[in-house]
Amino acid sequence: MELKEELKKALVELRKTEERKFNQTVDLIINLQKFNVKKETVNTFVILPFPIKEKKIAAFLETNFPSVETITPDDFKRYNNKKELKKLVNKYDFFIAQASVMPKVATTFGKVLGPAGKMPSPQLGIIMDANEKTIKELKDRVNKSVKLRTKEPSLKLAVGKQNMKDEEIIENIMIIYNTVLKSLTKGNDNIKNIGVKFTMTKPIKIHLK
Repeated sequence: MELKEELKKALVELRKTEERKFNQTVDLIINLQKFNVKKETVNTFVILPFPIKEKKIAAFLETNFPSVETITPDDFKRYNNKKELKKLVNKYDFFIAQASVMPKVATTFGKVLGPAGKMPSPQLGIIMDANEKTIKELKDRVNKSVKLRTKEPSLKLAVGKQNMKDEEIIENIMIIYNTVLKSLTKGNDNIKNIGVKFTMTKPIKIHLK
């Protein structure tokens, strides 16, 4: 309960800041302590109750489907060109794949998709049978998802937009926070503090007792 109250106060303060000409993103920062990045990791997806934005999704599939931008094995040759490959990775937020083409995807795209954190994963992004229903369901889940991945002793990710209701933003944050808590070996003891900010503001810090 206490965290929810603190988040409410933080959002009230953030909404008092200078109005911008665009719909700012709400960012959550979770600063960690007693956390060894080399030995410990948080690497998972969270499905949010309130999607933040529609993601640009591409799919590596055996055949073309109208419901998604498709890259079939016949198109793969084109991406031997590094420029084309970089363009593709930058164009899309998320990639899904059919299990049967994954070995070829790893060979052709792995070097660039891996470091960008966009490689299709069994957690969220790989399907066995490609059909319209499965693709649409997966796209829906992807649009509601955020990836939690530690590269340093802190996590920073978008949790909402300024024009969303405070309750929606808070609900998104609570689900992320509780997921992170379960992923940490020392739970609460691993969390130093939490910050909430808009794109153009400084973070408001929340210290948990």
